[in-house]
Order: sequence, then structure tokens, then C-alpha cells
Amino acid sequence: MNAKATTRVTDVTRDAIPRFYGMDRNCELELVRRVQNGDRDAFDAVHVLFNARLFGFLARLARSRDVAEDLLEETWLRFVTHAGRLDSETRLGPWLFAVARNLHISYCRSRAIEERAADSIGLWPAGLQDSPFDHAVGSELERRIEAALASVPVSFREVLLLVGVEGLQPTEAAVVCGVTPEALRQRLKRARALLAARLGEMGRRPSVDLGEVRQ
Repeated sequence: MNAKATTRVTDVTRDAIPRFYGMDRNCELELVRRVQNGDRDAFDAVHVLFNARLFGFLARLARSRDVAEDLLEETWLRFVTHAGRLDSETRLGPWLFAVARNLHISYCRSRAIEERAADSIGLWPAGLQDSPFDHAVGSELERRIEAALASVPVSFREVLLLVGVEGLQPTEAAVVCGVTPEALRQRLKRARALLAARLGEMGRRPSVDLGEVRQ
């Protein structure tokens, strides 16, 4: 069976729609089965489907291309290592995003320890370079949205990215974040409100609800 997905890739803009990768569930289950059996073509198919998405997610969380690339490599290493032990009902998207998120959390913890050892205040260095996306976006509005997204706490940023950008259902995002669906919805609601406030401070009110809560 040929596992294909219809894709619509969009930027994080107020005029954008979430990224929905419409893989048929039967195709996904077949892809999982092939991955479990060590099918290299199946690994390649999963990589094509999720590599760019995972990098965007990690780059926006870490606000560093180098860190994102390192965490992305480790995410795929974990996938290859655990492929044979995947549950036959695995949802590939939530599984991969959960691994990426957990690796980012581990990175932040180790970075916090390093910063405290150096008597530095805060998690991120004061001289943090612009997000790689700051140079990629094509309009002032997009730059403001990227800046606002980068300014919210990571716990809020991740739910906005998972639901508003990657198109995961709240129930799937809840699995990724290790919380209940209701807790995820509440966090998403607060995240959207904070993002709107940050955009308002920048003089631009959002025209579309990024990460609108879906049942």
C-alpha cells in the first residue's frame, strides 16, 4: 500500500490555516506496520511527512536553529531506535511531536542548570539571536506574529504550535503534552489570549484566531 498524504503547508500568519496532513488512517496503520518491520522506504515516507514540521516546531520552541537541528536529529534517532517496539495503533504525528517536545524539555533543564552554574539570570541568554524565522517571513505582520509567538512562555507556545500550526486535535495535543484534553483546552485558551495581548501591544490586533479550540 502506498502511504500518501495531501499537504497544505502554511506560515504562521493570522490569514493562515493550520497544517493538516490528511493521511488516511488505514494508510497510517500500514505505514506503522512497515516501520515496525524495518522497511526503509517506510522510514523515508515518515521522514518526508514530518521532518519539516518537526524542525519548525523545535525551532520556534528553542528559538535557535542549531538547537533545533540537534534535537531534530535526536528525535529521528529515537524513532529509529524504538520503531520495532511501536504499538500497532500508534499515531505517528503525536508520537513524534511528543518525543521532540520531551527532548526540548530535557534541553531546557540542562541549559537552566548551566545558566545557574554561571550565575546567569533566566533560561535564555540576553544576546539571543533572532529566530531563523525572523529572516524568512515576508511581511511586517508575519514578523510581528513570530515575535509575539516567541515572547509567550514555552508551555503556551507549544500548544499554539501543535494545534494552531500543526493542526493536531486538542485530544492529540493533550497526549503530546501529557495533560488531560480539558487542561489542554484551558491552556490553549489562555495561550491565545496572551498571544492576542502581545500582538495588541505591538499595535496589531489579530484577524484570525491562531489555535482556535476545536472539539
